[in-house]
This record gives sequence, C-alpha cells and structure tokens, in this order.
Amino acid sequence: MCACAPPWVQGETLEQRREASSDRRTALQTWTVLSEPATSTDYLLKQQPVCGGDSADLVGQFYSREGVRKFGEMHSVYLVSLLFIFSTLHVNQLTEGCSCALTHPQDAFCNSDIVIRAKVVGKKLLRDGPFGTMRYTVKQMKMYKGFEKVQHVQHIYTDASESLCGVKFDINKYQYLITGRVYDGKVYTGLCNLNERWERLSLAQKKGINHRYQLGCNCRIKPCHYLPCFVTSKNECLWTDMLSHFGYPGYQSRHYACIQQKEGYCSWYRGMTTRDKTTINATDP
Repeated sequence: MCACAPPWVQGETLEQRREASSDRRTALQTWTVLSEPATSTDYLLKQQPVCGGDSADLVGQFYSREGVRKFGEMHSVYLVSLLFIFSTLHVNQLTEGCSCALTHPQDAFCNSDIVIRAKVVGKKLLRDGPFGTMRYTVKQMKMYKGFEKVQHVQHIYTDASESLCGVKFDINKYQYLITGRVYDGKVYTGLCNLNERWERLSLAQKKGINHRYQLGCNCRIKPCHYLPCFVTSKNECLWTDMLSHFGYPGYQSRHYACIQQKEGYCSWYRGMTTRDKTTINATDP
C-alpha cells in the first residue's frame, strides 16, 4: 500500500484519475515485456507504488524461477572460473617464483661462505618442508674458500623445487664449481648462487676463483643497466655487460676481475691474454 494519500484525495478530477489509471496500465505492460516469451505463472509481480507530488509511479520487480535457476548456474560457473584462474596464477607463481639479480662471478665468490670444485656422485630427497630438500653427495676436488667453516664438503643441500630456487646437478657426469652458504655445519646452495660446470668457465674465471677474486673482495662492482652511469667512489668498478652484451654473461664477467690497486683504487684487471708458460701457471686452478 502507498503511504501517502491517493490522488483523488488531493483534488484530482475524474478525468485526471482515468488518465492516471491508463498510465499505470501502460507502465505495467512495459514492465512485463521480457526478452524471452513467458507465461503469467513464471513471474511474480511485486508492486510498490512510489508517491510524490500529484502522481504515482508503478515500480515492478520480477522474479523468475527459471531466471533464478539460470542465475545459480551462471554463478557456479563464475566461481569455478575464478578458482581456475587463481589456481593457474598460483601454479605460475610457483613455477616462475625464483628470481635472481645478475651477479658478476667475483661478487658471487666474495659473498659465498663456500667455494669448491666437486663432482656430484649421488642424491637423496629428504622429506622436510612442503617440497622437500635435495641432498647431493659430492666428491670434493678442491676448496677455494671456506676452510674456516667446513674442512671437507661431502653433501650439498638445495630445495627440491626449482620454483624455490633449487639447483639440479647431473650425477657422475661433470665437475662443478659450487658456491653456497653454511648453516649449522651444512652447505646450502641455490639458483642465485654461482653453480656452473667447470669446463664452461673461462680461463680468467678459473684463475679468478683460484686467487684473483679474493684480491678484489673489498671492491664494489657497480652494474650499469642504462646510460649514463658513473662510479661514485674509488673502490668501484663499472660493470657494463648489460649494455654491450644485452645481458649476462658478458665480456667483463668472463674475462675481468675488479682488483684493488694502490691507494685503495679499484679497476678492472684482465691478466694474461694467452697461455705463456714462462710467466703464468698453465694448469687449471
């Protein structure tokens, strides 16, 4: 029922009341026109006259059992679609979850607790955590850094999932350069550490790992991603591989070390360009 007084109480004439009734019938017919044919029993009309001024408008709200059923089906499909999208995003996030900043091999050496050359001879999946931990058994060939932390490395630990930056080593195939951190006496490594097959390293990188990189651990290698870029202190070396080689590794990464010179200045050091047995040790480090 309308809460305000009917039109004729407000002084409407008979002719005005007839015109108002005709307008209401037209409004009712307009509200009942739907996009699809339907019987009169398919819809429930809920009338709510809205009063104001000298006229009354008819507002129709229609509720269809068939429409409710279709809405429910659409709602279910919508929820399933959302769940699928979120699950896909979650899987993509897991598979692409490991992201590492570009690092010069010298920085990787200086920031590691352990640097060794070793052959991986076995592996075992340890069931700890949601994805587990892979324990690799290694045969250590040489240790370049970390004598004060671990006397001899027998096992390397890494996440079993590559999405969590876990490393995968081939068994009984190659010698690897392996770098990592030490926690509770155990050596841990990951994709963001420097782990590479030994034969893929350049001669300058091998000599850097053997002794040159250690000479430059007090220096700072400053990446240059776009021009202009400058050194801001005397202990910096400007690393421009990202500009000249469109990424990593580049010429400076493979052939140069940032070494501290006199009076604390650091600069790139190339070393010998050829194998001269009279001046350098020609054997691998």
